[in-house]
Amino acid sequence: MSLDLAPTLAHYLVVSGLVFGLGSAVALSKRNAIAVLMGVELMLNGVNLALVAFSRFGAAFADEAAALSGHAFVVFVLTVDANEDNEALSQPVLVKRKSDK
Repeated sequence: MSLDLAPTLAHYLVVSGLVFGLGSAVALSKRNAIAVLMGVELMLNGVNLALVAFSRFGAAFADEAAALSGHAFVVFVLTVDANEDNEALSQPVLVKRKSDK
């Protein structure tokens, strides 16, 4: 009797959904801008996990370029997310500098 404990696509999607749900709960329940931003980060990481899981488990049905498309989407989402974070965190600094003049 052997137990196959290898994670399947369903396992990854459940974890992805939980992370996304937790992120949306944090983003909707907090009034602090940093906490809302952290919730959005969790939501994007949940989506990234789902994209990589679909890419990994869909590789058997597609060619190599299509199998890597999920990873390419993740790199794109992380790039946009980093830009969003920099912009959102720099806004209070710019407002403070304007008010000091």
